[in-house]
Amino acid sequence: MRPTPEEWSTEHAAELYRIDAWGEGYFAIDPSSGHVVARPSRTTGPSIDLMDVVTELGRQGFQTPVVIRFSNILEDRIASLHDAFATAISEHGYPGEYRALYPIKVNQQRAVVDEVYRFGRRFRFGLEVGSKPELLAVMASAEDPDRLVVCNGFKDDRYIEAIILATKLGRSIIPIVENFSELGLILKHARAYGVKPRLGVRVKLASQGAGRWRDSGGTRSKFGLFPSELLDVHETLERQGLADCLELVHCHPGSQVQDIQRLKDALNELASVYVELARLGSGVRYLDVGGGLGVDYRGVQAAVDSSMNYTLEEYASDVVYRVATACSAADVAAPTLLSESGRAMVAHHSVLVFDVLGRSGTSRSRVTETLPELEEVYPELPVPIRDLFEARDSLSPERLIECYHDAQQAREQAVQLFRLGYVDLRLRGLADRLFWSICTEVERLATNLEDVPEELGELETILSDIYFCNLSIFQSLPDSWAIDQLFPVMPIHRLDSEPTVKAVLADLTCDSDGKVDSFVGDENPSAVLDVHALEVDEPYYLAAFLVGAYQETLGDLHNLFGDTHVAHVELDGDGAWSISEVVEGDSAAEVLRYVGYSPDVLYERLRRECTESVSEGAMSGPERRTLLTFYRDELAGYTYFEHR
Repeated sequence: MRPTPEEWSTEHAAELYRIDAWGEGYFAIDPSSGHVVARPSRTTGPSIDLMDVVTELGRQGFQTPVVIRFSNILEDRIASLHDAFATAISEHGYPGEYRALYPIKVNQQRAVVDEVYRFGRRFRFGLEVGSKPELLAVMASAEDPDRLVVCNGFKDDRYIEAIILATKLGRSIIPIVENFSELGLILKHARAYGVKPRLGVRVKLASQGAGRWRDSGGTRSKFGLFPSELLDVHETLERQGLADCLELVHCHPGSQVQDIQRLKDALNELASVYVELARLGSGVRYLDVGGGLGVDYRGVQAAVDSSMNYTLEEYASDVVYRVATACSAADVAAPTLLSESGRAMVAHHSVLVFDVLGRSGTSRSRVTETLPELEEVYPELPVPIRDLFEARDSLSPERLIECYHDAQQAREQAVQLFRLGYVDLRLRGLADRLFWSICTEVERLATNLEDVPEELGELETILSDIYFCNLSIFQSLPDSWAIDQLFPVMPIHRLDSEPTVKAVLADLTCDSDGKVDSFVGDENPSAVLDVHALEVDEPYYLAAFLVGAYQETLGDLHNLFGDTHVAHVELDGDGAWSISEVVEGDSAAEVLRYVGYSPDVLYERLRRECTESVSEGAMSGPERRTLLTFYRDELAGYTYFEHR
């Protein structure tokens, strides 16, 4: 049973928003302040108050929406990945080693890639690229010859030529043959530049993943070679005395694999392919199990969307055990294990904080009119209006369903009469207000029932408010809109008081899809979010968590809302936090340039028109200055609303 407002505590808030389940120790609620805090070392060590970060950013001139990246959380995620495999290697007596590859497509932002590369140095973690621009991004910075750069994706002649030339700089770059034609290009450029090539192959497994991206594995997957093509690659290399150049075997079982059994099937098949290529005499020494390691966005640890039924430790143990078993049985040297667990590396360290601008809802639907008063104005008051009054006045716990059905029917009849011209706008509005007031009372009475009828469960959604938020879903949470990805969302302050409002969240765009109406729940997602009532002249802040993977790079410019500000927050050796870097969000002028406009030309056009309007007497001189100042300031300003 939900506590009373007097009983409410931050413990109840933690349970309501399930922060301990999806936060994995990185986020919690401070009982003394009622604020959400980040804990980079999980349950121990210093914490960082998100409201304090927002306040400091405001003092420096940066307003929400803002993405806050916690560098120390990223560092801990990378260390946790290494430690999980180190433990599994020790427990299973595996004679090889493990290195992660960060696929930069997950978040290509320069600061993120730089930090991943820096934090991964002590573990010899490398990078993975999937396109020519991504290769250009890392070619000049991935200088360590002991750390791999693996190149996936389709490759043209120039792409492969650049890879071969980069090896002359001492880079450890391995192109992955995704289709057989790429092998010829690799060999051609290797001969031309006198380089002994290093290469890998991507296997098209019969095993298929689970979840939304299950089709990225299996025989109909977009990339990879069939077993017969693997043999062709080996035989081609062997004929040229280059069999030892085939160093790496790779597969990709899918992103965010929710069922560990699917990963086990893929691992068994991949290990068998590796063993067979080793037996043939190829030079394989790396086994890249690809991506797939999930993030439990919902905190339910189940094989359902936005979750997974396994832990990082179980995943690492399965990878090590299955490869070790296959290699031991075939008496084949154990490979260096690689994985491309980008989502698991970076999702947790980024938080999107945004403010609420306003609300709309049914709470204004008060009925002050009485039936006798209406009958004086409308001697022949339509029957549906009378029926709504009757349903409202006869409400009782015993007649909830009956009165609710009566109200639904009466409202529908009133709407139909309005369409036909038999009910005026005042009565049409009254019908709505009566209906909403009945629904509100039905919901209140239903909360006292032991078994709430399923039909009344929809009232929570029907009666929910819409909170208008200062962000673009399409820019900052594109997966929420495009693929129904569930991100944890909650207030970051006032959590020591009970949230009394049910709401869905709408963004600033003019698109009806620009909303969030699915939230983390106990077992199933909830259609509404518990929030606090808005207070006059007091900002209210919400945050979406675990947004570090894909969201920044998939965002678009719907309604020309651009990138948000991004703040990097770090702890020092004494446990004090500071904002180490702020990347300013897009200005209106920048997003206009993206779509082909020249801000200077636009301003000059408006200036000339204003001057003509003044000369014609349609506008005064001060009015001209006010409009042009606004236009100039807004071109240079944030694309989101700023509090003046």
